[in-house]
This record gives sequence, C-alpha cells and structure tokens, in this order.
Amino acid sequence: MDSLSSLSSPLQYPVVRRDDSIVDDYHGVLVPDPYRWLEDRESEEVNDFIEKQVQLTDSVLQKCETRDSLREKLTDLFDHPRYGAPFRRGDSYFYYHNTGLQAHDVLYIQDSLNGDGDLEGNVLLDPNELSDDGTVALRILSVSEDAKYVAYGISSSGSDWVTIKVMRIKDRRLEDDTLLWVKFSSICWTKDSKGFFYNRYSAPEEGEKLDVGTETNANINQELYYHFLGTNQSDDILCWNDPQNPNHLSQPYVTNDGKYVLLYIYDGCSSVNKLYYYEYKTSQLSNGLKGMIPFIKLVDNFDAEYIVVSNDDSSFTFRTNKDAPKYKLVRVDLNEPSIWNDVLPEEDKDVLLSANAVNKDQMIVRYLRDVKHVVQLRDLKTGSLLHNFPFDIGTASEISCRREDSIAFIGFTSFLTPKIIYQCNLKPGFELRIFREVVVHGFNREDFIVGQVFVASKDGRTRIPAFIVSRKGISLDGSHPCLLYGYGGFGCSLTSYFDVSRVILMKHLGVVFCLANIRGGGEYGEEWHKDGSLGNKMNCFDDFISVGEYLVDYGYTQPRKLCIEGGSNGGLLVGACINQRPDLFGCALAHVGVIDMLRFHKFTIGHAWIPEFGCSSKEEEFHWLIKYSPLHNVRRPWEEFPVKASQYPSTMLLTADHDDRVVPLHSLKMLATMQHVLCSNLEKNMQTNPIVGRIECKAGHGAGRPTQKQIDEAADRYGFMAKMLGITWIP
Repeated sequence: MDSLSSLSSPLQYPVVRRDDSIVDDYHGVLVPDPYRWLEDRESEEVNDFIEKQVQLTDSVLQKCETRDSLREKLTDLFDHPRYGAPFRRGDSYFYYHNTGLQAHDVLYIQDSLNGDGDLEGNVLLDPNELSDDGTVALRILSVSEDAKYVAYGISSSGSDWVTIKVMRIKDRRLEDDTLLWVKFSSICWTKDSKGFFYNRYSAPEEGEKLDVGTETNANINQELYYHFLGTNQSDDILCWNDPQNPNHLSQPYVTNDGKYVLLYIYDGCSSVNKLYYYEYKTSQLSNGLKGMIPFIKLVDNFDAEYIVVSNDDSSFTFRTNKDAPKYKLVRVDLNEPSIWNDVLPEEDKDVLLSANAVNKDQMIVRYLRDVKHVVQLRDLKTGSLLHNFPFDIGTASEISCRREDSIAFIGFTSFLTPKIIYQCNLKPGFELRIFREVVVHGFNREDFIVGQVFVASKDGRTRIPAFIVSRKGISLDGSHPCLLYGYGGFGCSLTSYFDVSRVILMKHLGVVFCLANIRGGGEYGEEWHKDGSLGNKMNCFDDFISVGEYLVDYGYTQPRKLCIEGGSNGGLLVGACINQRPDLFGCALAHVGVIDMLRFHKFTIGHAWIPEFGCSSKEEEFHWLIKYSPLHNVRRPWEEFPVKASQYPSTMLLTADHDDRVVPLHSLKMLATMQHVLCSNLEKNMQTNPIVGRIECKAGHGAGRPTQKQIDEAADRYGFMAKMLGITWIP
C-alpha cells in the first residue's frame, strides 16, 4: 500500500505529560483521566500541546501530493453563483446570493417579482463587510412584519455566541440597538413590528476580557426577553425564566394573526417539549409588565413534541409525535384544551417532516419515504390530498411560503443536482416552474450514478438504508477507494444533497461515496431514533460497521481503501468504530467529535445531550457509556485483535479553537490518548499509520465558516485521505 508510513521515516510524536494521579470513581469503577489538564483552554501547556500538534500535522500534509490539486479544483468548482429561495415580508422579497467565492452569502431585497419571475435585487446586508478575513458571520436574521427593519445576529470565529443588531431597511441605517450574550436563540418579532423576543444568558464574570467561544463553562439559566426598538438592552423585559430547571431551553413563536405568543420549552435535544401560550397585547408590554408573562400551560410534560403549523383564532394545528412516532397533525381549541383531534393521521411508512400553511386554507407537507422526500399540497382544514409535487428523487431543502400568499418557493437538491428553486403558483389552479437553477461548471451529472441499497444489520432484523454514488461503469472488483459517511443521532436525517468536494473525489480520485442512514437518525421516525440512543447507542456503530462490511463484500472497495467520516455526533461514530473495528478501515476523519462520553455534560451546552446519550452520574447509564466512549476504549489492536488487525487506520481528528458546542478538549484528549497508547516508544511498535489532529484557528463547530476555510479544510482532510489510501490524481 502506497502510504506515508512506507515512504518516509516514522513520525516523531510530541512527548505529552500524563497525570496518573487523576482517577475518578464512577459507581465503584475507577477510571483514570491522565489528560484532564487538556481541558484548561487558557493553560500555556495546552497551547504548547496544540502548537506541537499543528506542526506535526503540517509535516504530514506537506507530503500529501494531491492536496494542492484538490485545493485548486475545489476553488474552481466553488466559484459558481448560488441562491437561496426568496421569502416575503410586507411587499418585499428577500433572498441570499453568493457570487461564488465570497466568504458568506449576501442578503438581497427586491420590491416585487419581475414579469418572468426573476429577481434582480439590491444588497441589503453583506456579512463580508463585517471582517477582512470572513470570520465574522451572519447566524440568525428576521425581518419585521412591515419590512421596515431587519434584526440580525452575528458571531465571531465560529462561536455560538451571537450579538444582535438592527438595521432600518429603507436606507440601510444601523440602529443603536445592540444585544449581547445571545445564544441558541431566534429573533421573533411581534406583529406590530415594535420589537421582538429573544433568548440570552447572563453575562459571564469575565465580561469583556473573555475570548468568546473558548470558554467551557456550562450554559445554564437561559432567559426569554422582549426588546423594544430604540431602547437599551438593560431596559429589555424579562418574560420567562425557570431557575428551578437551569438546563431548560425555551423558544418563542408569535402566531401569524399576532394574537398569541407560544413558548416551547425543551429539556435538552430530545424530540419532546412543553407548550405554553399567552394571548397578549403589545400595550401590556409597553406599559411595563412587572413580572413574567403569565403563560397558560397547554402541555406541561415532556411526553411528545408539538410544533405549531397554523391557527384560526383559538383553534391551533400542531405537528406532533404524540402516539405517532412518524408524526401526524392534530388540532385543538384553546377553549377546550382536553380535546385533540387528528387532522392528518400518522402514515404507516412515511415520516411527516413538516407542514407549512399557504394560500389561506392549504398546506405544503413534506414526507420522508425511504430517505427520499415526497412533497404534497393538502387541505389545511381536512388534511385531504390536493396535489403531488412531481420532484425527482432528492431533498426539498427549503420551503418558503406564507399563509396569506398564493405563491410558494421550494428549493430542491440531490447528490447530482446542485440546486433548483421552484416557483409554485397556487391560485388559480396549480402551476409549477423552475424559478432559478444553480449550475456548476465542469460538472456533468451524466458521468455519475446513484443507487440505494438496504444492508442487513448485525441484529439480523433491521435493514439499514445507504446511498452509493460513483462514476458510471465502475467494476465491482474491490479496487476503488471509498468514503463512508454517517451521523446517526438526535433524530437528524441524512438525505441526498449536493457537495462540490464529493464530485471532485469521484471524478479525480476515483472514490465511491456512501451515505449510511444508520439508527439514531430520524429516517424512519422516532422509533428509529430511539433504537440508536441511550442504551441502544451501540446499534449506531453496529449499523455503520455493517454498511462498511457490505461495501467490502460487494466489491466496492477493500478495508485498506475504505475511509470513514463524520462530524459532531458523527465524530463520536467514527471514534467508536475505529476502536471496535480497526481492521475494517484504512483511514478515519472525525470532525469536532463528542469523544469523552463520561464528562461531555460538564461543558457549555453538553448537558442538552443527556437525553440522547445518558449521563455518567447514573450507574446504569455510566455502564452504557463506558462501553463505547472513544476516549476510554483505545486499545493496541496487535494485542487485542492479533489475527484481524495490526494497527489503527490512519486517523485525522479535526477541531477548532472557538468551538463552544463540542469543545476542543474532546479531540485534544483523544489525540493525546491515541498517540500514547498506539505510537509511544514500544518494544514492538506496530502503529505506523499516522494519528494526527487538524486544529483550526478562528473557527467553531462549523456554522458560519467562510468559503476559503471550507476549501482549505476539505483540501487538507481529503489530501490526507488520498495519501493514506494510496490514491493518485486522475486528470
């Protein structure tokens, strides 16, 4: 195999201090944590560790011959115009547009649709003006109902912390409003456009001295505020908090008629919420509401999820998984809160993903059928089917509509479709046409083929869907490099979507791409999710491994040419799988992974993941976690699996210095552990495959990353993959 280890001398890994005195007692089980000191992001010793790891990784990347070709081709293919689906506020249309290599998408405004339906708008908000290097990004945005103001949240260096600003749309004048310490929040205008609801946390004690995004303290006691335009944040009205439940998160929603404000309350990231409401008048706020808003509790337990679709006065329609793991629509009148009626019953096979009210008494609904989107027009009152949208196999990625409008926009993408924005005219009749199509020069969809397979799981009773994408006409002789991608958590579904980097891998590196829809996601509803969470989490890893074995058994690839990749919960997936089956993979790319499963809940928003993973403070759940926690299961395969595996696959752990969601300490501790266990001075050191970390500066968990950083990271990780799998560039 043509790999780095066979072409150069062994890597000289940094010597890293181990503190063997740190041992935790988990319910009678003693667990060492020798790299606990890597949790202190402000420590000079940690910074020295990072600097040496960066130097090591750079020395490896310099030997990856395809990296420069990848960067050049990525830059070339990224350089194409991209658009978002238009959305309407007042009498104006708004949409995002990127000319190609701009760091961030730009928000445009257009007074009306032209005769041919095209948009030729004016720049309203250009995030590229906010910083020279693109590291200040637009994260949230909301236009007031009268389209006079836009409130938007910006973040720096990829952090989840947001600062909200307000701009007057008419002349792009920036108002004095500045709201700080906002996180995990929307911007929710009231109907009169006098102000908006938002969520925030108390300012940390460090205040202005804090390098926002590098802290690791827990985010607790989120509060709901109302901000009137033109006032100081100190005058904002505290509308809701719950000090008895400091981990709870809330989200407001103002109904389309402006009469009610709903409050969703979440206990972590599980698919359940409480639901409160309040019928209010803005004058009540402006006159100085002294206490909390006296919300009425419509649903006051965490037994199901309830998301509003629409309301007619006190009659509300919700999407819910109450007694319906594949979701349904129900209706309740607030005056009779004990009576809930089904509007659109649960389907046997299809998962109801969303419902959007449009054209007064209609709705656009999205179903997921065997991981493919089905879009329908239905009657809002009765749920009866009115029309099936004739879309290809793929993903309806955006639905932009309002109940009062008869025109809707739907964004569509697939593995081989960069993006098509459809315009649907619902009055009179039904007319669907292409509004705008994104074209990537140099890409010909006819060169590739997409297939879907169903893989038998380890338990023998579950079929795991997987998409396989490759160049046409390949021979199934096991000779091809393969990239297997997965996630499997939090009920999130991975569907077909276009990615420039994958096109390059398939065209110029001969890679077969596989997307595995393992349990833990939402591809088949809440039962599919629960089958891959808490005590069932091992199913995720078993499913992913089964798909990898399928790719080998059916001749798509062979173990030494199989690379696995995943991010966040998918980084956990990759870390667990290389521990469990190091013999099955030739390379592993783990992005911003949740790695220390015994301590994840102690940092930033990690406590919100307890409903997904469990918590080591509970004995039963500790035993779930310790079995697969990547940090605690690194073993020398030449000792554990002497017949099957001689070493770990070449591994790159990717993290970023301002990731305040999955904090970098996860990847840093894993990097130190793997290098110590596998690569330290051993009498018989079998680990010649590199174990390295890519640590990005001025970046976070991924959202808001500028185009150039996306290109550079893709070139690095796939250049590393190509070198480790012995892949040469195909002109």
